[in-house]
Amino acid sequence: MFDNLSDKLDKALHVLKGHGQITEINVAETLKEVRRALLDADVNFKIAKEFTNRVKEQAMGQNVLTNLQPGQLMVKIVKDELTQLMGGEAEGINLSGNPSVILMSGLQGSGKTTFSGKLANYLKKKKSKNPLLVAGDVYRPAAIDQLHIVGEQIGVEVYSDKENNDPVAIAKAGVAHAKKNGNNVVIIDTAGRLAVDEQMMTEIANIHKTVNPQETLFVVDSMTGQDAVNTAKAFNDVLNFDGVILTKLDGDTRGGAAISIKSVVNKPIKFIGTGEKMDAIDVFYPNRMADRILGMGDVVSLVERAQEQFDEEQARKIQKKIAKNRFGFDDFLSQIQQIKKMGNMKDLMGMIPGVGKAMKGLDIDDDAFKHIEAIIHSMTPDERSNPSKLNASRKKRIAVGSGRSIQEVNQLLKQFQQMSKMMKMMQGGGGKKMMQMMQNMR
Repeated sequence: MFDNLSDKLDKALHVLKGHGQITEINVAETLKEVRRALLDADVNFKIAKEFTNRVKEQAMGQNVLTNLQPGQLMVKIVKDELTQLMGGEAEGINLSGNPSVILMSGLQGSGKTTFSGKLANYLKKKKSKNPLLVAGDVYRPAAIDQLHIVGEQIGVEVYSDKENNDPVAIAKAGVAHAKKNGNNVVIIDTAGRLAVDEQMMTEIANIHKTVNPQETLFVVDSMTGQDAVNTAKAFNDVLNFDGVILTKLDGDTRGGAAISIKSVVNKPIKFIGTGEKMDAIDVFYPNRMADRILGMGDVVSLVERAQEQFDEEQARKIQKKIAKNRFGFDDFLSQIQQIKKMGNMKDLMGMIPGVGKAMKGLDIDDDAFKHIEAIIHSMTPDERSNPSKLNASRKKRIAVGSGRSIQEVNQLLKQFQQMSKMMKMMQGGGGKKMMQMMQNMR
């Protein structure tokens, strides 16, 4: 996420992080490089210039040159200004209506239909809502079928009318259906359109006028950069939407849309899409995004994702097994499944401070545990419960069955044994012994 921008900003701020004498000259040179990094990320020239001017004013006002830690202070100023540029505070979603109506808008191919499903899934799981998806795209082939498939995946009802070619009438009927059937949120998926297409823009404006939504959201493909920002302005002139959704932030995103869009349309980014799965949706926190752009990680979001997947009952069972020395590979496999539910591995690793930079250029498989899972699935139930039974002949059979080498099987067994010992020590309060074991594992 924003790897190129993060790398260039890190290089620009390198001198000011304590790797040389801080002077007015290299502060000015650093800010010039910061502006260049923003322009390379497809940030609007005017916004980039205003940003660096504000940073310079803040730096001079806080006496960066005479501060005991000028580099750290300068990075903090850049981070604070980035946070403000992207909106300052996280914005919630308005769910005041009964039902609350959410109208999705955006360009063709921006990911509206998929994100409509993600939003419905989020509101169902996180906000305990009973959402209804309304298929309002009557133009794109199979758009209605796609929404039905998405609805089936997440267990959310979809209202559609294939006999009706009037999106305004479908939207109105969808809201009526929700009132009748107890759905307290209605998410209306509309056809993708071009800002220059006057007829289509008039149509979505008519839908907006008819259903009077509590939230009108503009979906942006974050990989389109400054073009997305310009399109958002055109849509906002017609719809006066309430917020922005950035999709495909897990891809090769330059960052221009995320950084510029709030300044151009003065509307907050409310959600971001971070993957293809239905739970790959996050509330947009400007301060956390600024941390990630500057390579500081995002521990808060990482902990939140872990808590979402934490099963308290399962944790108690595993704790008892550890105490009785009965922690097996089935339990290990269940822990892997929980980690996988948190998101793709590269995104998770990028949330750990310093790790994102260390991983630069590495291609981390989204299914990084598949080799481990293959080895465990090649064991018998008895072998998973009693790893001590794995002798040489059994290991050979497991290696053949999983398509891995005996060395990989032995390595997994060694890591499992070390992890089991550490978990036992943590439970028994053996902190000193655990530290010694961690040193031996290096």
